[in-house]
Amino acid sequence: MKLNKFEVKFKDDWDKHFSIFNKETRNKIKKKIIQMEQPLQARGLKQNKFLVEEVGQYRIAFYQNKNVKEIPFVGNHKQYEKWYKKQ
Repeated sequence: MKLNKFEVKFKDDWDKHFSIFNKETRNKIKKKIIQMEQPLQARGLKQNKFLVEEVGQYRIAFYQNKNVKEIPFVGNHKQYEKWYKKQ
């Protein structure tokens, strides 16, 4: 059984927090984003259409539609909580 890779896209302003992280943290998050191309299961949010990938204390929120994963947010857990409450 062959599973298709996902295409990963980014929404505007996704890197608001990502861009201020140090190089080591950005590299860890980039590796996880590359892994997201694979057909792996992610954790869903209660009563919401977002899914979440975790990289230590950092969160990557994304929508999943067929073979596309679209990332509107990347940040630490505190930034994620603030972002999530606005959704």
